Amino acid sequence: MDVVTTCLSWIIYYMVRIQSGLFSVDAVPDLWVPMVSVSIMWLIVFFAVGLYRPWYAASRFDELALLFKTISIGSLILFFVIFLDDAGKPTTTNSRLLIAIYWVVILLMVTGGRMVLRSVQRRMLIAGIGVHNTIIVGSPARSRELYNEVVKYPGLGYKVVGLVGVDRRRAGHKHRRVPVMGGIEDLHDVIGKHNVREVLIALDSTDHGRLLDIIAKCNGQKVGLKIMPDLYDIISGQARTNQIYGFPLIEITPQLMPPWEESTKRLIDVAVSALILGVGLPFWVMVAIIIKLDSTGPVLYRQERVGKDGVPFNIIKFRSMRKDAEREGPMWAGRQDPRITRFGKIIRQLHLDEIPQMFNVLRGDMSLIGPRPERPMFVQKLSKEIPLYQRRLKVRPGITGWAQVKQKYDETIDDVKKKVQYDLFYIENMSLRMDFKILLNTAYHVLLGRGR
Repeated sequence: MDVVTTCLSWIIYYMVRIQSGLFSVDAVPDLWVPMVSVSIMWLIVFFAVGLYRPWYAASRFDELALLFKTISIGSLILFFVIFLDDAGKPTTTNSRLLIAIYWVVILLMVTGGRMVLRSVQRRMLIAGIGVHNTIIVGSPARSRELYNEVVKYPGLGYKVVGLVGVDRRRAGHKHRRVPVMGGIEDLHDVIGKHNVREVLIALDSTDHGRLLDIIAKCNGQKVGLKIMPDLYDIISGQARTNQIYGFPLIEITPQLMPPWEESTKRLIDVAVSALILGVGLPFWVMVAIIIKLDSTGPVLYRQERVGKDGVPFNIIKFRSMRKDAEREGPMWAGRQDPRITRFGKIIRQLHLDEIPQMFNVLRGDMSLIGPRPERPMFVQKLSKEIPLYQRRLKVRPGITGWAQVKQKYDETIDDVKKKVQYDLFYIENMSLRMDFKILLNTAYHVLLGRGR
């Protein structure tokens, strides 16, 4: 829809500027190449500001407000670039009125197109097309109250397939033909079995302590979490209000970074990792040769780790331990670990063993900044022992992170618990500013030779 409306906007603007006779033109510009270029520009801008996020059950007013702001700023920047280009050519079309004309045309076209699309989508949701399987978790009275509100508004797109109680006592009961599917301990299995996309939480004020249990059960699952608003005080740092049809819900753990920052972060990841691998290629080849001469075994070490959303991948590092280092099973590296080779101590001290992970960054398995990825067996173990541990899987793992610059290497479960605190702090405060701060701290540690 945006491609159609941005192209039509340019055609209308072209007709007004060139063919209407209202403006004098010394040279007739091309129509098609600028039209396609401008349309692509708008798609990139809309993506960067978050207009291609799932606007599922979102307020149309919020979407219109973001469109107005984005198109206004984008139009000014576009015409500033066009006028700079025209300044070096014999043309007399540099009129401020052109900016206003284009702004009005594209604003009306794009917002009109999107409102038509939203109206069609809403009718489809009411007809049951494209709805999200939803469960309601909470106490019996509050769950029934929330269910009765949800069914009044089919345009929300919530198809309630079942209720989940705070315990299993009411399992098998029904409310208006909707079954109670067990208790909170069954939540993970219920989500997977019924392809649940949304979890609505309706707890009594005396059940505040169960909220963390529910969030923990949903971590690692691709579900949205929303809660009835009287619990806002206990999750105020992780929530934003989402109100449609006068029916308020509070979204838990919303999008962690603004879309434009997320896109910029990925662009920086690709650029920096390609630069490090390319510019330092002769040096990395020399490191590989020394590793081969220093000890028997492969130059590169591959190991399965758990990435974003629980997807496994193989991490790549320069080998710094003996070939049979894990003959007795996985274990954390110690301060004077005898498994580490002579040259391995040097590259660990300088963090050079991490360099091949730049290939993981290029492939999208990792980022430069983020929580360190763990092995599957440790993730399973730590998820049981540390509350909200799987919250770390909401973001792409990193080569370095806030926990790495603030805490020593993992040697015990207590070290891991401390690092998880730092990881969760980073996740809740993700920003480009935070990433640059971590990069500077990492460079400082590497230059001083800290770390093992």
